[in-house]
Amino acid sequence: MKKPKIGISLRVVTAINYDEKRDALSQDWPKLLEKLGFVPIYIPNTLENVSTFLDELSLDGIIFSGGENIGENKERDSTEKKLLEYALNKKLPILGICRGMQLINDHFGGCLTIIDSDKHITKKHELQIIDNKFKSIFQSSEISTNSYHRNLIMKNQIGKKLKPFAIFIHDESIEGFFHETLPILGVMWHPERDFNSNSKLILSTIFSNDFFWLDKH
Repeated sequence: MKKPKIGISLRVVTAINYDEKRDALSQDWPKLLEKLGFVPIYIPNTLENVSTFLDELSLDGIIFSGGENIGENKERDSTEKKLLEYALNKKLPILGICRGMQLINDHFGGCLTIIDSDKHITKKHELQIIDNKFKSIFQSSEISTNSYHRNLIMKNQIGKKLKPFAIFIHDESIEGFFHETLPILGVMWHPERDFNSNSKLILSTIFSNDFFWLDKH
């Protein structure tokens, strides 16, 4: 049996001592994906035709990685917009991580709040799981995750047909959501930075092809 091929978006960085931009991804990602039996496929930010490139790959899912705010790099913004539209058209499973979750929320008409506080920066977060189906996945009503963001999505800022399953206990900002009718998950934490059971669960849930939350009727 072939291993599932998972496409993953890349951030754009400037190389020190070189007059050039580079696509980049934390080495934590391929380590985690390999452990879970997935093949990581990097998606460059300078492709002339994203759809043609993706058609050749026959991907089984897409990860929108974290890093950088939306609007900071036009090449990445453009590529990820096309990538999201492609994935939605093909009904591919989609996982948004931090920035990726914000990208999904924006696509479905949501917005966010930017805070000056460090309460979500390099902190361990206690999250409340508020959806019964996800409680059964995590086998708990609370989980602990990492946090590295100043952009918050509050309940009144969530996009259409996106439903929260995890909130930060202290301010009720949304830390995880899913789409009601499509195979889409978004989380504000970084699973690749914590090789624990919860990190593995969130990836295996979206890329298992058993989207238990979808309306089967």
